[in-house]
Amino acid sequence: MYKFSLLAVALILCTSSTLAIAQESEEDEKPQSSWLKLSASEKEDVEQYATDYKQFMESAKTELQFVAETIRRVEAAGFEPLTDTSTLTPGARFYDNNRDRAIALIVVGTDDLQNGFRVTGAHIDSPRIELKGRALYDKEDFALFQTNYHGGIKNYQWTSIPLALVGRIDKKDGSTEIISIGNDPGDPIFIIPELSPHVDGDLRDRTNRDVIAAEELDPIVGHIPGEDGVKQIVIDYLQSAYGATLDDLVSAELSLVPAYPPRDVGFDRGLMAIYGQDDRVSGYAAVRAIMDVDTPAQTAIAYLVDNEEVGNVNNTGASSTYLVDLMGRLLYAQLGDDYNEHLLRRARRATKAISSDVNPGINPIWPSVWESGNAPRLGHGVNFKLYGRGFNANSEYTAWIRNVLDEVGVPWQVATYKVGKGGGGTIGGELSDDNMEVIDFGIPLLSIHTPYSISSKVDVYWLYRALHAFYVK
Repeated sequence: MYKFSLLAVALILCTSSTLAIAQESEEDEKPQSSWLKLSASEKEDVEQYATDYKQFMESAKTELQFVAETIRRVEAAGFEPLTDTSTLTPGARFYDNNRDRAIALIVVGTDDLQNGFRVTGAHIDSPRIELKGRALYDKEDFALFQTNYHGGIKNYQWTSIPLALVGRIDKKDGSTEIISIGNDPGDPIFIIPELSPHVDGDLRDRTNRDVIAAEELDPIVGHIPGEDGVKQIVIDYLQSAYGATLDDLVSAELSLVPAYPPRDVGFDRGLMAIYGQDDRVSGYAAVRAIMDVDTPAQTAIAYLVDNEEVGNVNNTGASSTYLVDLMGRLLYAQLGDDYNEHLLRRARRATKAISSDVNPGINPIWPSVWESGNAPRLGHGVNFKLYGRGFNANSEYTAWIRNVLDEVGVPWQVATYKVGKGGGGTIGGELSDDNMEVIDFGIPLLSIHTPYSISSKVDVYWLYRALHAFYVK
């Protein structure tokens, strides 16, 4: 009995020690928020960056507004329009406006362009509601707009919230009217009325995505009838304010976007709720990062495009030849008559690119939709998208990017959906089609594709740091 007791005690102690070591190991491996690792000065940097980001996003709710605000800022920072006579001296800073809906920023490097570029790509369009060409109609003494949707939305989330009307009207005489109604505190707003719970019995059998049908997303835009009905007030307003007719709306690009300003979230103000963070958070980071580049080794390009939410289409989307044409244009400016297509192809093959886009982060209310070991968490830094099935960057490029981030202390994590349970597009495939080395990464958000998505201030800051490190490596 005595010997057995000693043996039992030894086993218990050994087991307890092993369990303690295992628990300690598990705690060591448990991901920690990057907030815990910030110095006091870094916290100040995070807050300053977040403040400027919120100011930018309040004035950039569509790709048209994003490009206009970016041009204003980069011109103040010394960027000039790229022209056929631009001289590509190292350190020279240019921008190229692609039809007001996409833009490229360029800082010329010391290396020959045929040896490749450093490209960060992001899209600057976001899910929203758009006006149809023949939009105005009246019904039950209300004036309303017929609409369509841009990108994947849950229709019911867009009812009974304040909406602003933004965009442009282009007239036959070549003039353009810029429209922005609803964002200023004194402006009227527009609203899609919802049924009250007292009378919505017929809607309760509809499934989640169809609680509000797409054809029911029509905002109220007028109510006081004139001599010719309630529509006349709207017609008269368009004429008096913009000299526009209903026919002019056929050649207009008008969008309804949330009229919410950016706001901090929580007692600690560590999160931000902002419309359009998919993916203007990456677009803004690319702009800020390249503005802070001095003279890189390889020429840096921030490539910011439209229409990713609808498939990278049109001549301002990533499927166009714009980026390759721009590279050829820059090569020709450097080489003159020595330029040839072989050198352009060589430059494309030698180019390193980042496709930066957001991911859904682990949601504290529904964490089970993620496989937690490969899920991105808010506050934990940038996330590499490792979707498998041929969609990953090759392993050597992933290792190279890891090294870039580790050298400057940017925390990173990985994002992989549960197998067969999720997905989404970026512009990475289009960059890969041009034979560049491409990796997809971004930051996690909550409530993606809603009117008010949520980011962590520290992640937004780390994304900027990551893109800047990539440019100058």
